[in-house]
Amino acid sequence: MSEFDPVKIGIVSVSDRAAGGAYEDKGLPALKEWLTRALKNPIAFEARLIPDEKGVISAALVELVDAGCALVVTTGGTGPAPRDVTPEATLAIADKEMPGFGEQMRQISLRFVPTAILSRQVAVIRKQSLIINLPGQPKAIQETLEGLKGEGSVQIVNGIFAAVPYCIDLIGGPYLETHDGVCKAFRPKSAVRAPRA
Repeated sequence: MSEFDPVKIGIVSVSDRAAGGAYEDKGLPALKEWLTRALKNPIAFEARLIPDEKGVISAALVELVDAGCALVVTTGGTGPAPRDVTPEATLAIADKEMPGFGEQMRQISLRFVPTAILSRQVAVIRKQSLIINLPGQPKAIQETLEGLKGEGSVQIVNGIFAAVPYCIDLIGGPYLETHDGVCKAFRPKSAVRAPRA
């Protein structure tokens, strides 16, 4: 029995070509690798590789929430191209929008590329689940989740994942604990759980 709460996480890669077998999907492995490194909790992943179809994306998100995923992260389909519909599909099934996540992701990405202003990532809450649209490239996934570190691993800009555990606390999900060397979760002192004996 782990001293950490188990968590179920949905990971979704949205890509017409990868879903059709035209090339190997890199989104799902990148999400799984980073989350496994970042979290101390035992994780059960629910993975989906789906095409850029609004109805298919919305249905997958609803299915993952209904399956008990406290967190659902998507990658791909957030640009301005006609087939990029992940944000619309996400907003369509939302109970609440969490605009700070998208704002911070764009701020982080702007440190690297001026085209970050073209990204349309959103985050929402549906029932007791947090759903976050991440960028499509593995490098950008890590940067937005982890933030920017300077010399000696000093945090220069916080990644969005620093706020994820407390958000999940607030909506009634499991207590997520992170490896500080990857991403230090922030909680108000009153929300920090004492270590289990």
